[in-house]
Amino acid sequence: MKTTIDIPDELFRLAKARASLNGVSLRQLVTDALRSQLEREAKRSRAPEPPWMKGFGGLADLAAETARIRALIEEEFESIELEPET
Repeated sequence: MKTTIDIPDELFRLAKARASLNGVSLRQLVTDALRSQLEREAKRSRAPEPPWMKGFGGLADLAAETARIRALIEEEFESIELEPET
């Protein structure tokens, strides 16, 4: 997809020089830099895992099931009714 963006002249010159030094096109340099930035932001925005997950290796192959169970637990804790004091 083609688009037009406004980049400050100095940043454009630096990017063009870096692309040339790396033997890639300016398009590829910008694409890689944008992808890298978006991936970093995505990692930071993820909810932190509970401390106990580190001890069990994260169980990455069960991520969807873990998320489903977490949602059920949160739903149940929100619906707990306290007994009236006597």
